[in-house]
Amino acid sequence: MKRRHFLKSSAFFTIAAASGTLTACRSAQEPRDSPGSHVFPQGVASGDPRDRSVVLWTRCTATRPDADVVPLHVEVSTQRDFSALVASVPLRALRSFDFTVRAKITGLRPSTTFYYRFVAGRDSSPMGKTRTAPLPNDANTLARFAWLTCQDWSVNHWEAMKLIAAETDLDFVVHVGDYIYETVGTPTLDAVEPAHSRITLPHGRPLAGGGQYAESLDDYRSLYRTYRSDPRLQALHRQFPMIAIWDDHEFTDDCWQDHQTYTNEQQRETQRRRNATQAWAEYMPVDWSDVRFDDVNPAYDNIRIYRAFQFGSLMQLVMTDERLYRDSQSVSASEIARARGHDPVHGDDAVGSRYFVERGLLERSEAQAANRLGRSPSILGSEQTRWWKATLKSSSATWKVWGNEVMLNRLWVDLPSKQDGSTSFVVNGDSWDGYPAHRHELLAWLSQQAIRNIVAITGDLHAFQCGVLRDGHDPSTGQPVAVDFVCAGISSTSFYAYVRQAWRGTPLAPLVASPAAFDAFLRSNNPGLRYVDHDAQGYASATVTPEHFAVVYNKVRRLTGDGKPPPDLVPQRVRLTVSRDRSDVMIESLSANA
Repeated sequence: MKRRHFLKSSAFFTIAAASGTLTACRSAQEPRDSPGSHVFPQGVASGDPRDRSVVLWTRCTATRPDADVVPLHVEVSTQRDFSALVASVPLRALRSFDFTVRAKITGLRPSTTFYYRFVAGRDSSPMGKTRTAPLPNDANTLARFAWLTCQDWSVNHWEAMKLIAAETDLDFVVHVGDYIYETVGTPTLDAVEPAHSRITLPHGRPLAGGGQYAESLDDYRSLYRTYRSDPRLQALHRQFPMIAIWDDHEFTDDCWQDHQTYTNEQQRETQRRRNATQAWAEYMPVDWSDVRFDDVNPAYDNIRIYRAFQFGSLMQLVMTDERLYRDSQSVSASEIARARGHDPVHGDDAVGSRYFVERGLLERSEAQAANRLGRSPSILGSEQTRWWKATLKSSSATWKVWGNEVMLNRLWVDLPSKQDGSTSFVVNGDSWDGYPAHRHELLAWLSQQAIRNIVAITGDLHAFQCGVLRDGHDPSTGQPVAVDFVCAGISSTSFYAYVRQAWRGTPLAPLVASPAAFDAFLRSNNPGLRYVDHDAQGYASATVTPEHFAVVYNKVRRLTGDGKPPPDLVPQRVRLTVSRDRSDVMIESLSANA
């Protein structure tokens, strides 16, 4: 399947102008079956909004099991009753793409709300609502969006999605990764809500310690089908256009390029990477005329999803891919295993190589890797780094917002050591802390270029964090250049809970005696942190004006003892505000009902 065919064929991605398409209200191939002959089991979605275009998505299947092609069309209107259409585009849902379709509608009015629905025969999908962005030179004075991350189907609950959908004034939502989790049936520290039944993968491979992980294209497709069957996620997609990027679990935990990290060997799994990519491409409402996807290319990097969005003169959103181009973590898990007398191939020595990594070892390993590579180990890769710099340097927007998957904030700790009393550790070497030279390069470049008003919106950590980023080699020194806002996961087990479990029964247990004790310990070791809550689930929303970038962290309670979401769902909301041309952060506690 050549790239040109992939992008232009109505089998996968259709580009249609809002003008001149009204005569195509129904495909000649579209059936006249009785009502109920077609279903839309994953609802509808829109995404990648721009000033003149938006992408619309659905999955449509026929109740007749032998159907390989389902003709349908999408209707777009400025009226909820569809009394006046601005576009109607014929499409085909094919079995070869799991019956998913998407259409980019162009020629739309900027800053306008549109309604859309898909029609197959006599059956219609639920109605979706979407909104185009302002013109790039529009002097808009307000933007509202939310971002979310880490929605593990098999942990806790998804009630936070209801809260997002209830924020009716949002212009769009951003997903910064871990839309699905590739593992199922694994032991967890938290219960799962009864609404989420156990997932069974068609061809899942066994994991050491229990459970399975997705391997085949059918496995990954089944995960997206299941996740998108949840009515709360469907409602969120119906309500707002989504701008999505992936992190690791859309392929495999802590991945780099096409390598898995379940074991110390970190084996290459190119076909598995391509299967994960194909399913993501099918199920995300992404503008494939803006990015690159070449299904014929046999390489693992046959896709490019980093891209940027403009929302008037107020804000530019720069979305990066921090998995496909990253180098391996500098500290070798195999070498750590050998030093400990563990299995360097089949064992799992993530602690010491990726988590709680001794800082001196990381620095030495990074220097050795740089000597081997001829450059410092990178998360973005050379090409994406050049694009990132060029995009930010050319931006005239007041606020430059970096859609960033993994923590930029420094998170170091001093822990007791038998050798010299204490040793400094990097808590999470899978984040930017594990690639310190590359992080320093980017932050120092922002300072040198005098690029101001940079904020990162981040996920992955399963915690709420806000920290000031500086241009020094030690990220606690130097001039402030940006602020990193880390959002907790929708449902995934909190960072605090993981560490408490790991340190239980050890001399470190007093440090995790309570969430407050752990937060205080991390803040005392990391002066750049302005706000922390490492025992949290929820989401973040942002209000952007020419003078302020304000974030609200919306924390939700876990499941109750009877497996139900609590009636008092939100115990806490906190607002953090950054002023234009300044990196200080003002923090306010809000009413839970604010």
